Amino acid sequence: MNFSPDDLKLLGERCIEPHAAAHQLAQLRSGQAALRLERPCTPGDGIVQLQHDDQADLNKAFAAAVEASRLQRFIPASGAASRMFSPLQVDATVLAACRSVSPALQPGAAERELRHFFDELESFAFYPDLVNAMADAGHDLQRTLAGRDLGLIIRYLLEPCGLGYACLPKGLLAFHAAADGARTPFIEHLAEAALLNGLDGTVALHFTVSAEHLPLFKAQFAAWRGTLEETYGCRFTVSYSMQKPSTDTLALTTDGQPLRDVAGRLVLRPGGHGALLENLNDLAGDIILVRNIDNVVPDVLKQANLVWTRLLAGQLLIVQEEQHALLKALHEQPDDPLLRELAAGFLAGRLQEDVSAGDDVQMLIDRLDRPLRVCGMVPNSGEPGGGPFWVRDAHGRVTRQIVEGAQIDRHDPEQAAILARSTHFNPVDMVCGVSDWRGRPYDLTRFVDKEAVIITTKMQAGREVRVLERPGLWNGSMAGWHTLFVEMPPETFNPVKTVFDLLRPTHQA
Repeated sequence: MNFSPDDLKLLGERCIEPHAAAHQLAQLRSGQAALRLERPCTPGDGIVQLQHDDQADLNKAFAAAVEASRLQRFIPASGAASRMFSPLQVDATVLAACRSVSPALQPGAAERELRHFFDELESFAFYPDLVNAMADAGHDLQRTLAGRDLGLIIRYLLEPCGLGYACLPKGLLAFHAAADGARTPFIEHLAEAALLNGLDGTVALHFTVSAEHLPLFKAQFAAWRGTLEETYGCRFTVSYSMQKPSTDTLALTTDGQPLRDVAGRLVLRPGGHGALLENLNDLAGDIILVRNIDNVVPDVLKQANLVWTRLLAGQLLIVQEEQHALLKALHEQPDDPLLRELAAGFLAGRLQEDVSAGDDVQMLIDRLDRPLRVCGMVPNSGEPGGGPFWVRDAHGRVTRQIVEGAQIDRHDPEQAAILARSTHFNPVDMVCGVSDWRGRPYDLTRFVDKEAVIITTKMQAGREVRVLERPGLWNGSMAGWHTLFVEMPPETFNPVKTVFDLLRPTHQA
């Protein structure tokens, strides 16, 4: 691809190397390479079921890490809430049908959902804020509701004239009613981190946000900080970062050319959550807890999450201690055959890597010396999310990976059958060990499967285009890590994908 001087200037402004941009176009033209599933990970074959007798040691390891200030939370929080409210974005016909107090004899799904929303309106934590927003503009919500002007209420909920929820990130929306005020996912993550660490400590969290919403996150933290630190007896250290422009990706038109705007400039799009590997790498952390922004519950239901986060972290810390001890010994005594045997046994047993004691010491070190993650997996219950599988890579190695449905060739009967046999899914609840045996942060970009991109077709400005997402943060971006899967109970997973999920008992407690 020969880029024009204007193209090169734009790429330079985004810190994107021309060869990297050309590679993106090549990937878009050649299409997505499907992963090769060997079998699903199941209990006893890739998924560990922790035993009660082990939990004391795991909790002890976790407590020691807290005492040493080794823990930090990393929470992707830039996702927009627009899809959460898609059931409310109905056409005029549905709104007109809902103006009647009584539904039609056979109402459609959209009408049933909209009526359900307004029947339960007072149950949502954002209800008081909506009342105030409408009152500020001279509207009484209850009178508006009685007059069935439902479109006006939706407008004040979603548009900037009111709460502007369709324009905000999910992390800033009122999810839960509480004695100290309606809590957003952002605030609930702060509260859970405080409860996890215990009293009289410093609690560190990092949120990835969009630049336009950073002032709102900072303002919400400033408003709540005093209350939270007094309630939980801790101190917070909160940091933020934005997705880097250098992680944006090109798109392709149907005629195989780079997508350009009306002025002929290259169009660059955000590269998906895999772009956040750069943010995670910049943290230069030690033990990092990763959780999706919308998987939160009120304080009265946090106990399950607290228990299992401690256990996941304890599992990682114990395995990491063995990993680091072996690496230190191999560097100090590289000619010791017993050490090579122990390292090969650890890789084959603890980590289930395909190695042998006959491998030379440098090969053993290279296989052993990489980041480690322990990922919670929940039994299938119809919730969305990727899943844990044994995957064969291009070199013939079989490793544990978190796989999204979009990475699987469902037209292949064998692959579809393996997918159908999966028993667990990924709730995105994991603990990452990102420092090496010397205590130095890994360069996480070294362990990415750069070919594990996801290519989809979207409409942009009325045109069909092929777009490219970077290898997902917990998929291809961590493909070269050591990965352990641990089964967790379903009560640890309480996502909010649509506004109606806020009516579930776990969010109404």
